Amino acid sequence: MQGWLEREHVRRWWRDPVEVALEKRREHMRDHRTEQYVIVVDGRDVGMIQTYLVVDYPEWEAMVEQGAGVAGVDLLLGEEDVIGRGLGPEVLQTFARDVVFARRAATAVAATVEEENRRSWRAFEKAGFRYVRDVEEDGRPHRLMRLER
Repeated sequence: MQGWLEREHVRRWWRDPVEVALEKRREHMRDHRTEQYVIVVDGRDVGMIQTYLVVDYPEWEAMVEQGAGVAGVDLLLGEEDVIGRGLGPEVLQTFARDVVFARRAATAVAATVEEENRRSWRAFEKAGFRYVRDVEEDGRPHRLMRLER
């Protein structure tokens, strides 16, 4: 994870200092509110995806206003050579179907994607997420994306 977070194509969008981002990952492992998964392609670790209930993070829930039953999702493709090959939409679709929606209580999946990160929000669109509205997160414009069950 540290190696991915140090790469320029990741640092551009995951702006927390590396140690802060790693501590967040460790905290998620301790408190179990967020489930983290490694994305493996042909036996090679290429990224990370995580999910959580939006209501478990009240500050984020207040910003996105998605309600009970909605899971959040974050995607990081750490290996640059897998970007732009359709992996993002495939992972998002499969993950939503097989992990998030495997829980009967999950009604939708939501994510915020920085407006400037066109490649990322296009991946969400290709995976079936629809644009809901603009939100401001960390002082930057983001697109709120949502996929219904």
